[in-house]
Amino acid sequence: MSNTELHYKPITEQAAMLRGGELSPVDLTQAYLERIAALNGELGAYITVMGEHALAQARQAESEMSSGENKGALHGIPVAIKDIIYTDGVLTSGGSKALADFIPDEDSTIVRRLDAAGAVLLGKLNLSEFAIGGTIDHPFGTPRNPWNTEHTAGGSSSGSGVAAAGGLCAGALGSDTGGSVRGPAGFCGIVGLRPTYGRVTRHGVIPMCWSMDTVGPMTRTVADCALMLNAIAGRDALDPTSGSAPVPDYTATLHEGVRGLRIGLPTEMFDFEGLDADVRESVMRAVSVLEERGASAEEMSLPTSANSGAVFIATADVDAAAYHSDRLRTRGDDYDWSTRARLESAALTPAWAYLRAQRARTLIRRELTDALDAYDIIILPTGPVAAPTIEASTGKPGGYYQGKLDLGRRRYTSPAALAGLPALSIPCGFSATGLPIGMQLIGKAFAEPTLFRAAQAYESATEWHTRHPTV
Repeated sequence: MSNTELHYKPITEQAAMLRGGELSPVDLTQAYLERIAALNGELGAYITVMGEHALAQARQAESEMSSGENKGALHGIPVAIKDIIYTDGVLTSGGSKALADFIPDEDSTIVRRLDAAGAVLLGKLNLSEFAIGGTIDHPFGTPRNPWNTEHTAGGSSSGSGVAAAGGLCAGALGSDTGGSVRGPAGFCGIVGLRPTYGRVTRHGVIPMCWSMDTVGPMTRTVADCALMLNAIAGRDALDPTSGSAPVPDYTATLHEGVRGLRIGLPTEMFDFEGLDADVRESVMRAVSVLEERGASAEEMSLPTSANSGAVFIATADVDAAAYHSDRLRTRGDDYDWSTRARLESAALTPAWAYLRAQRARTLIRRELTDALDAYDIIILPTGPVAAPTIEASTGKPGGYYQGKLDLGRRRYTSPAALAGLPALSIPCGFSATGLPIGMQLIGKAFAEPTLFRAAQAYESATEWHTRHPTV
């Protein structure tokens, strides 16, 4: 088996090879480290590669396995995490020069949970500065889409999308406030989950917006996404916002199919003038695949959610400005121009506008929860277009993250974030220019098993997940 074939194997297959003795954790880790060394300069996925640490963990996993210990499906599996997640003694930069010297003295709960699951931590992944989209000058290199390096990988979990799609780790963790897992997953052709708000702890994670931030897995298959969620989900006494709902085995119902599943298709998301025809057609074909397997789908309406982009900005950016206010005063020149302009603008938002946004958020939450009383899942594109060029996707005037285009694209990922609901992006095709297209599934609170079940049914009937970039 070539290293490239090994890099792209799903976690489920790698885990079986490790348990069967066909592969050692050390050899698997070394293979990924060699690939990172060869490609990271071109792709900009990693900020920090933790090579010695990863090999030490791999040797420990190898010793544990040889003595019969089995910590589960991630035992000996090399993964990587977004660089807003604290790692004891290792740079946690937030993708910013303002934190270029920040070394935490503790691990986040998520890192501790990955360690308990026996995972091997390869390193810290690149991102839009402080998990805020639109960065113009990435201080640690510009993340590039592995399908076409002139195009963006999305934001803000850009490095996570690049690493998972490009075979620079077996699976990655990103964070999603208003689409920062789902957007890069859609642009890079992988699976990405925004869990229910509170499903995964955020202790030791640099915040953007306290009431919307989530941490979620980004993988090459649905089953791998479920496995990673198994490892990190659950109540954390150190995070008062984490939920106490029982954590199921997310792999248990993966193959139950979609017969009888009710799907809602919001007209506002399919009739949007900014939606590319390639994207619309790919998602509608994907819905047909689910219908052929016993699901039912019908058009419905989410009129308030169509304006969710403005509500998101008026909420998340104001919260972010509050968090960054002191550092902006002392180290403002260390921020990217786009990030700084966005935060300083948000700091000038009047209280009445913020409060109106909260009222609108309540209406959006109610609209979605009412819709999910009638439907098991809501399906819509992950975004209106395939990945734009890097030049067009920064915070420069006229770009993807500016003006009407920015608010228009946000109607796709903001509703689930504002409502605190789980949402999953899965690849469903390619544009005429050969770039991936993502389909998004939204479900009820803590209904991740339903999303996984529907996504697995689609993945099993198609071959998009078997395609990989040729880097």
